[in-house]
Amino acid sequence: MSAPVSKLHETLAKGKFAVTGECGPPRGANPDVVRKKAKLLKGVVDAVNVTDNQTAIVRMSSIAASLHLLREGLEPVMQMVVRDRNRIALQSDLLGAYSLGLRNILCLSGDHQVFGSQPDAMNVFDIDSMNLIRMVRDMGESGKDMSGFELDLAPKMFIGAAANPFADPFEYRVIRLAKKIDAGVDFIQTQCIYNMDKFTQWMKMAREEGLTEKVYILGGVTPLKSVGMARYMQTKVAGMDIPDKIIRRMEGVPQNEAAQEGIHICLETIARLKEMEGVHGVHIMAIEWEEKVTEIVEQAGLKQ
Repeated sequence: MSAPVSKLHETLAKGKFAVTGECGPPRGANPDVVRKKAKLLKGVVDAVNVTDNQTAIVRMSSIAASLHLLREGLEPVMQMVVRDRNRIALQSDLLGAYSLGLRNILCLSGDHQVFGSQPDAMNVFDIDSMNLIRMVRDMGESGKDMSGFELDLAPKMFIGAAANPFADPFEYRVIRLAKKIDAGVDFIQTQCIYNMDKFTQWMKMAREEGLTEKVYILGGVTPLKSVGMARYMQTKVAGMDIPDKIIRRMEGVPQNEAAQEGIHICLETIARLKEMEGVHGVHIMAIEWEEKVTEIVEQAGLKQ
């Protein structure tokens, strides 16, 4: 891999077990919402993902929220989805983000607008997420945009993508990972891991194909707040794999202890990931529960 272009890249290149968090921008223009989350995550994680209109709901832009985090002394991972922009806008936003000091990008398709608050909105999907990865890589390496125009400064980004080891057909999951690596991805953040057996099998297949030597893999974890949350994610969230034994475990504790049980499950998952060959870190998605990230990181022995 090339010389580090960001602090997150440098951390992973040194072989350290990285910890990334997540910040969902507000449904409004108030930067204090982002600053408050920044205070909860500063000094706890190596970098913070900034979502891009997640769940297809209008929020402060990922670029703007990333800049607020940068000003608070955090390293942002700007997410960029292809749902809302054509290739002209994607390239323009990439250049703008780089000019502001953003160096990490996570390339995604984006949740379909039919699942959001404005289902009648027109989607774009001019290029797919695989081609977005390739676009970011090529602009950084060639110093040219997609039309061949020479750029005065090439946006050299640390390029990330998402992977879902649990979707069907399972055998295709590693093939898709290989395609993302070929397109130019540097690091991967996975879907939330609850089915450890399936994740272990996916990692075994990735190692056998030599993929873990070519990309940094960060395992995704989300602490469950309640049995209701667990059931909802199991039945309503596409691509999520929560085994029945996790549901039963959440059901087996008093309601006022469910949140702590969810954290215990999260900590057990992190402990397994720390010992797993080919896993380079964890991505903690504490959905609107950022105040628990410090507790999770400290108890997991991941204090920065």
